[in-house]
Parts: sequence; C-alpha cells; structure tokens
Amino acid sequence: MALIKSCRGFNPEFGEDCWLAENATVVGDVQFGKNCSIWFNAVVRGDVNSIRIGNNVNIQDGAVIHCTYEKTKVHIGDNVSIGHNALVHGCTIEENVLIGMGSIVMDNCYISSNCILAAGAVLLEGTTMESWSVYAGIPAKKVKTLSPELFQGEVQRIAKNYALYASWFKES
Repeated sequence: MALIKSCRGFNPEFGEDCWLAENATVVGDVQFGKNCSIWFNAVVRGDVNSIRIGNNVNIQDGAVIHCTYEKTKVHIGDNVSIGHNALVHGCTIEENVLIGMGSIVMDNCYISSNCILAAGAVLLEGTTMESWSVYAGIPAKKVKTLSPELFQGEVQRIAKNYALYASWFKES
C-alpha cells in the first residue's frame, strides 16, 4: 500500500478511481481529481505548501512534485503526464501537457495548456511556456509549435495509455 501521510493537520485527498503504486508517497496538503495514477517511487510532497492536481493526471515512476514553504504552490490541470524522474516544483501546469522524462520545472513557472516540455529540459524559475509549443534544452526554450498530430500522438496518447496501464493494476 502507498505511503499516505498527514502533515501539519492536512490529509491527502483523492478523487474517485485513483491508483497509487505500493511505494508511491503522498504527504500533506495534496488534492487529486478523478482517474489519477501515481507510479512506483513517485513522491507528491504537500508538506510545506499546497498541491492541487486535476483529473486524469499521471505521475510516473520516480517523479517528484513539491513546492516552497510560504512562497510557491503547485497547480496541475487535467490530462497532464509527468514523465519518469521529472521534478515539478512550485509551478502551474495547465491542461493537456506532457512533462518529459527527467525534466525539471522550477518555482514560479507557468506552463500553458497544450504543451510539451521535452525530456531532460530545464525550465528556469519564472519561465512561461506559451500554449501550443514544445520547449527543450538547458535552459529550456521554445523549439517549435506543437502540431495537432504531435499533440494527438504524444500528449493525448500518453495520458490515455497511462489510464489504461493503471486499470491493469486496479484489476489485480
């Protein structure tokens, strides 16, 4: 069973039909929407500030979601995929976003809807990603406009696949 801990009087809350891996960790002031999945070794730490997560969000293996005490919170919209070993810290992510594997999103970043942050990218503090864009590199910069084909083939496909993968574990 996942490690779900209260902290400073806050208890994590989960919407209907969420799945958590046995070694996922969720702490403190965290609220999930419906149909979310938190994968192996992922950590969602709402100990120092609040974390709000929408519907159909997948937080993949080894990812860390955290914020800064008395400064930044995390807001994640619907249909967001947080890739393996990504670090998402004190930022806002709108809906229909793919955060690539091993990427870093720093405090006060704002990721608009319908975007991809490429694997390994580092989004420096205070950066805003414009809607329908792909950012890559260190520091991350816009490298192209997100085409409808890439949106369907990556952002929507991965979110849909992770809902399917979670269903396999819910059945066991």
